[in-house]
Amino acid sequence: MSDARPIGGRDRSLAWLLLLGGAAGFAAAFVLVVEKIALIADPDYVPSCSLNPVLSCGSIMETDQAELFGFPNPLIGVAAFAILMTTGAALLAGASLARWYWIALQVGAVLGLAFVGWLISQSLYVIGALCPYCMVVWAVVIPVFFYVTLRNLAAGAFGAAAACSAVVRVTIEWHAVILLVAFGVVIILIGVEFWSYWSTLI
Repeated sequence: MSDARPIGGRDRSLAWLLLLGGAAGFAAAFVLVVEKIALIADPDYVPSCSLNPVLSCGSIMETDQAELFGFPNPLIGVAAFAILMTTGAALLAGASLARWYWIALQVGAVLGLAFVGWLISQSLYVIGALCPYCMVVWAVVIPVFFYVTLRNLAAGAFGAAAACSAVVRVTIEWHAVILLVAFGVVIILIGVEFWSYWSTLI
């Protein structure tokens, strides 16, 4: 069964988020792949995103965390963000996507958020460095997860009871505040963990 509703304001906003957010994430992941290839070819190569002791892609690329599944993590992003762009473009073109597709997109968004959460913790508390391009990916995955989840709940993809719950209605009403809080938490964690460096710049 497909979701036959015409694309409305909220769905159109989601479509633009998937298209533009996917494009930003794809660009960041693609650049990271190029930088990784350059680093493999020349171990002395300094990636363009290695700016200082904290913002340092090079130190992250050389860790085991950068190849969690045996290949560079950005390759996952190249594929995943291409799917987001395609989905956004299809919605804007008037496509009616099947319920199974939305559920599959939800699963991907959950896995993406879990992966990003793990990468954030590793960057902050294990590696001790930040990758600017990776942070672009973080900034895309968090709202994509949030708004895909809201869309699926509101559309009843998980059942009518979930769509009608008070929690869903409140979350939709306060969506911007909730998202800002999520970003604020990440920013605070970054500020606190690297305060010893940031304070030298003041």
